[in-house]
Amino acid sequence: MVTHTPCTLHHVHMPALVTLSGRLVRLEPLSLAVVDDLVAAASEDRATYAFTRVPDGRDEMVSYVEAAMAEQAEGRTLPFAIRWLNTDRVVGATRLMHLEYWQGPMPWPPGTRGAVGDIPSVADIGYTWLGASAQGTGVNRESKFLMLSHAFETWDVHRITLKADVRNTRSRAAIEALGAHFDGVRRADSRGADNTVRDTAFYSILNSEWPLVRERLLSRMGLFEAA
Repeated sequence: MVTHTPCTLHHVHMPALVTLSGRLVRLEPLSLAVVDDLVAAASEDRATYAFTRVPDGRDEMVSYVEAAMAEQAEGRTLPFAIRWLNTDRVVGATRLMHLEYWQGPMPWPPGTRGAVGDIPSVADIGYTWLGASAQGTGVNRESKFLMLSHAFETWDVHRITLKADVRNTRSRAAIEALGAHFDGVRRADSRGADNTVRDTAFYSILNSEWPLVRERLLSRMGLFEAA
């Protein structure tokens, strides 16, 4: 179920804010109202964040949310707080990000950021993290399913990209379990969460691949559509 949240920002034609609801989770527009819940989730057990940047403490969390909301206002990202319906707690965050808009004239000169529209052409799914108690519960899988469904079925994007530190075997296994195609490793891609130089594994799902990926995910989640 998708419910649209009114948007009062008019200086760009940003994608509509939405709430995405499933059986286990509800993805709600990220806001400062959930900062304390996010701090609590991130503080449960930080041992699993070796390769993932997760804000530590309230000040970092406020900066994290404010930065995400600023990119949202530019039409570049659609960030969510993940509410675990079993506990009615916000247990993490995720986002549709690196939104690109291929409609209209090409930006000039090359490399400049072109005008945004209300329908992205491609997107990444990233900045996903969960509190320790929500890991391994199906929360991550359903969150990804809801965002993939919105991107492919509402926006009709051409491609979704997912990526992870090449050393992060847990995140890579979760991405591969979605049915994403492994595109390769970009060496020395960025600064890692542990302040080393990070190699990044890239994965993608194309619009033409979504029906099969969707069927596979529904099966893994124990959801079967009537013939």
